[in-house]
Amino acid sequence: MDGTIINLVSGSNAKLDEASMNARVKISCSSSPAELDLSCFMVGPDGRVPADDYFIFYNQPADPQRAVRFEPIDKYSGEFVIDLRALQSSGVEKCVFAATLDGPGTFAEVRGCKISAAAGNTELVFAITEGKAETSLVLAELYRHGQGFKLRAVGRGFHGGLKPLAEAHGVEVEDESAAEAASPGEPGHTAAAAVELSASIAEAAAATAASPPGQPAPPLKLNLTKIDLHKQQVALSLRKKNIEQEKARVAVVFDASGSMSALYQKGVVQRAFERILAVAASMDDDGMLDVWFFATKSKRMPSVGETGYEDYVKRTYPGPRMFGGLGIGNNEPVVMADILKKYTKEDPGTLPVYVVFFSDGGIYETRKISKLLIDSSKHNIFWQFVGLGQADYGVLRELDDLQGRYVDNADFFALDDLDEVSDEELYDRLFNEFPKWLREAREKGVIRS
Repeated sequence: MDGTIINLVSGSNAKLDEASMNARVKISCSSSPAELDLSCFMVGPDGRVPADDYFIFYNQPADPQRAVRFEPIDKYSGEFVIDLRALQSSGVEKCVFAATLDGPGTFAEVRGCKISAAAGNTELVFAITEGKAETSLVLAELYRHGQGFKLRAVGRGFHGGLKPLAEAHGVEVEDESAAEAASPGEPGHTAAAAVELSASIAEAAAATAASPPGQPAPPLKLNLTKIDLHKQQVALSLRKKNIEQEKARVAVVFDASGSMSALYQKGVVQRAFERILAVAASMDDDGMLDVWFFATKSKRMPSVGETGYEDYVKRTYPGPRMFGGLGIGNNEPVVMADILKKYTKEDPGTLPVYVVFFSDGGIYETRKISKLLIDSSKHNIFWQFVGLGQADYGVLRELDDLQGRYVDNADFFALDDLDEVSDEELYDRLFNEFPKWLREAREKGVIRS
């Protein structure tokens, strides 16, 4: 096209031409081990489609308002035609564009994969330069910005094909057994019902093959959840760090101060909770995640496993409140002291304790926090602090230089937008310092397991 071409990198964004009434989003690759199934999820503020009608792919090429229409080109490419005025007047917060391999292989074998958005005299282009070892890939998001839209480059991989990708965005996918019961052309035979789940299908097929002769084989049952999806990446990250056999008690702490209100309302805290629950499901000795919320005061919440995670935050502490809740201030020491109390006095054990502590800043209790970290350095507790957004994190930014500790028992990193960080990056960063602490804590007798 004649005009301006803007090349994006992962995590960056740029505006579409606000004067344009339409945009064309194209996904393509030059070579692939399998055909590409291209899809668009039209999601609300909670990151989920309002109904399955807002999942756009080759077998459902438009939403009810025809704000987004899919036009296939060939087996490796296709376009989504966007009516920007219709999209602006809809309740859709953003359009998530993804590609899935309809067959064997991973995106590490795909070449020349890119997404482009053309509107008016501007074209935004995001090329995938590093292969992903997953079978689905979220390439980019088209999201509201003022009176117009921006495109954000993502590049986040998903394991397991279209089914977990769709379910992560709120699309209900038929069980494999139901898909087998419907023949092509009959009601219920959709791409979502017939997605390839190679690893799970192989396991189910092995179980079928093991059935005694003369007895009917059990039906294939695939019931992957969002937690299953996250667990796959947890396992990969643990393997990278050579701690895949490590067991630990896992806890998560959520800042519930007033400045966190928007993150609760948008479901960010629930999604953060789900991603940490996958760590507990993978590492914890009983698969349960211990949970705390804090503001001016703190409170322990019910521990939770893989079967009780849906709407956990909404059910336990749906958002900051001044009256009848934990207040709206920042008081990290009160929750840190309660964690120490639980794991060193009330319920001590020999396993390491891995605490993920989310905060959006406003850290000012430097002396008290420092003392608690020093005191806990002789106990089997590791603190992984995660900052949300650009804020004042005070002493947390200086953990590497905190003197007086028996072992270095804490790490910190900050994220501008948790939803824009891939599972791979998040879990790699979460486990960055933990292996080193495990070694040093065992050498000094802090951990005896």
